[in-house]
Amino acid sequence: MAAIQLKNVIKRYGSGKTANQVIHGVNADIADGEFVVIVGPSGCGKSTLLRMVAGLEEISSGEVWIGGRVVNNLEPAERDIAMVFQNYALYPHMSVFDNMAYGLKIAKVPLADIKLRVDKAAKILELGPYLARKPRELSGGQRQRVAMGRAIVRQPQVFLFDEPLSNLDAKLRAQTRLEIQKLHRELGITSLFVTHDQVEAMTLAQRMIVMNAGVMEQFGTPEEVYTRPATTFVASFIGSPPMNLLHKAPDAKPGTIVGIRPEHLDISPTGWSLRVEAVEMLGAERLVYGRWAHGSGDETVILRTEESHAVPTLGSTVHVTPRPDRLHLFDASSGKRL
Repeated sequence: MAAIQLKNVIKRYGSGKTANQVIHGVNADIADGEFVVIVGPSGCGKSTLLRMVAGLEEISSGEVWIGGRVVNNLEPAERDIAMVFQNYALYPHMSVFDNMAYGLKIAKVPLADIKLRVDKAAKILELGPYLARKPRELSGGQRQRVAMGRAIVRQPQVFLFDEPLSNLDAKLRAQTRLEIQKLHRELGITSLFVTHDQVEAMTLAQRMIVMNAGVMEQFGTPEEVYTRPATTFVASFIGSPPMNLLHKAPDAKPGTIVGIRPEHLDISPTGWSLRVEAVEMLGAERLVYGRWAHGSGDETVILRTEESHAVPTLGSTVHVTPRPDRLHLFDASSGKRL
């Protein structure tokens, strides 16, 4: 196992005035054995950052450290990492056992050791009954477990996951998330996991890096990122539905954006008047979308309520009051938390 340090890591394509910089000075210290998720929308640079750690992308500036050594100029095979991809990358003509053992055979590991490692990984991932099967005989979730098993048998210092659950349906994604959590508890190997899915990020991460247009907006625990977002981008990206960001809230100072999460608005006899435009029924809870009119315009406000509350009719007016201790203030020009 090994710690990872990212020191002012920059990635640009091209040179001179035409250079396109896509990663803007990322700094992060990832502890030995920690599970860190890199999350952000498509095109934000999260996979590029992961590939620089892996050695699949050249680092334009800055340093990547793994296990106390700078790895900028080391080939991927020399970095003692194992990577799990989105598309499984299994050999279709090989059995599950041979897929998991292939890298060890290439490395000329003794056959007895290979069997021990593959059997151990298969037991952890519950793949024992499938070792003789070909990938085409497996479900998507089982194929992804084979890909993870192939990484486990390498016994690397670092696991790198590049959106490994994207090809699975919702039920399998939830199941595989639990398996990955169990895997990390048992092995304790330092892990970097890339995803665009905030639910995956919030449920898997010990800490998370939130990326936006090549910039690390925040690095913290899921609780820190959710309860104290560093910027309006983080506030709007993390959380489903996102935080309400109001530009004209009562008593707000000029140049200030007020944030309030939908679950921190309470229906009350007085308060903000919202004209109900839509209601989403989500089983134990419901989301009410209201239009809040004020002197200089109007804004959409989302309210989360429990099933015990009466369902407001479309076009009706409800009054809501924000919980004062749950308000967030951001600077309108920079988007940063005040």
